[in-house]
Amino acid sequence: MEILCAAVTIYFFLLIARILISWFPINPDGGMAAVAGFLYLVTDPLLRPLRGVIPPLRIGTVALDMSVIIVIFAYQLLLIPLVCR
Repeated sequence: MEILCAAVTIYFFLLIARILISWFPINPDGGMAAVAGFLYLVTDPLLRPLRGVIPPLRIGTVALDMSVIIVIFAYQLLLIPLVCR
Protein backbone atom coordinates (compact mmCIF):
# COMPACT_ATOMS: atom_id res chain seq x y z
CA MET A 1 0.00 0.00 0.00
CA GLU A 2 2.92 2.34 0.68
CA ILE A 3 4.21 1.91 -2.87
CA LEU A 4 0.80 2.85 -4.29
CA CYS A 5 0.66 5.88 -1.99
CA ALA A 6 4.13 6.95 -3.15
CA ALA A 7 3.14 6.54 -6.82
CA VAL A 8 0.00 8.62 -6.34
CA THR A 9 1.98 11.31 -4.55
CA ILE A 10 4.67 11.41 -7.25
CA TYR A 11 2.02 11.66 -9.97
CA PHE A 12 0.39 14.54 -8.09
CA PHE A 13 3.70 16.42 -8.07
CA LEU A 14 4.18 15.68 -11.77
CA LEU A 15 0.79 17.32 -12.42
CA ILE A 16 1.84 20.36 -10.39
CA ALA A 17 5.14 20.53 -12.33
CA ARG A 18 3.18 20.37 -15.60
CA ILE A 19 1.06 23.31 -14.50
CA LEU A 20 4.11 25.35 -13.51
CA ILE A 21 6.06 24.58 -16.67
CA SER A 22 3.12 25.63 -18.84
CA TRP A 23 3.40 29.18 -17.52
CA PHE A 24 6.78 29.78 -19.16
CA PRO A 25 7.91 29.77 -22.78
CA ILE A 26 10.09 26.78 -23.58
CA ASN A 27 12.90 26.83 -26.12
CA PRO A 28 12.53 23.65 -28.25
CA ASP A 29 16.32 23.29 -28.33
CA GLY A 30 16.80 23.74 -24.58
CA GLY A 31 16.99 21.25 -21.76
CA MET A 32 13.58 22.22 -20.42
CA ALA A 33 12.00 20.91 -23.63
CA ALA A 34 12.98 17.39 -22.59
CA VAL A 35 11.53 17.92 -19.11
CA ALA A 36 8.31 19.33 -20.57
CA GLY A 37 8.10 16.47 -23.05
CA PHE A 38 8.42 13.95 -20.22
CA LEU A 39 5.75 15.71 -18.15
CA TYR A 40 3.35 15.81 -21.08
CA LEU A 41 4.07 12.17 -21.93
CA VAL A 42 3.33 11.03 -18.38
CA THR A 43 0.30 13.21 -17.63
CA ASP A 44 -1.49 13.33 -21.01
CA PRO A 45 -3.00 9.82 -20.83
CA LEU A 46 -5.05 10.91 -17.82
CA LEU A 47 -5.82 14.45 -18.94
CA ARG A 48 -6.63 13.88 -22.63
CA PRO A 49 -9.96 12.03 -22.08
CA LEU A 50 -11.13 14.75 -19.69
CA ARG A 51 -10.32 17.46 -22.22
CA GLY A 52 -12.69 15.79 -24.65
CA VAL A 53 -15.52 16.10 -22.12
CA ILE A 54 -14.66 19.40 -20.39
CA PRO A 55 -13.73 22.31 -22.67
CA PRO A 56 -11.23 24.94 -21.51
CA LEU A 57 -12.70 27.89 -19.64
CA ARG A 58 -12.25 31.07 -21.68
CA ILE A 59 -11.13 34.12 -19.71
CA GLY A 60 -10.64 36.86 -22.27
CA THR A 61 -7.89 35.70 -24.58
CA VAL A 62 -6.68 33.01 -22.18
CA ALA A 63 -8.03 29.45 -21.96
CA LEU A 64 -7.85 27.75 -18.56
CA ASP A 65 -7.49 23.96 -18.75
CA MET A 66 -10.05 22.66 -16.28
CA SER A 67 -9.03 19.00 -16.70
CA VAL A 68 -5.89 19.46 -14.60
CA ILE A 69 -7.86 21.18 -11.83
CA ILE A 70 -10.45 18.40 -11.78
CA VAL A 71 -7.78 15.69 -11.60
CA ILE A 72 -6.02 17.48 -8.73
CA PHE A 73 -9.30 17.81 -6.81
CA ALA A 74 -10.07 14.14 -7.44
CA TYR A 75 -6.63 13.17 -6.14
CA GLN A 76 -7.01 15.29 -3.04
CA LEU A 77 -10.59 14.26 -2.27
CA LEU A 78 -10.63 10.62 -3.32
CA LEU A 79 -7.31 8.94 -4.00
CA ILE A 80 -5.08 10.37 -1.30
CA PRO A 81 -7.54 9.59 1.56
CA LEU A 82 -8.31 6.11 0.20
CA VAL A 83 -4.80 5.06 -0.76
CA CYS A 84 -2.61 6.89 1.77
CA ARG A 85 -4.25 6.18 5.11
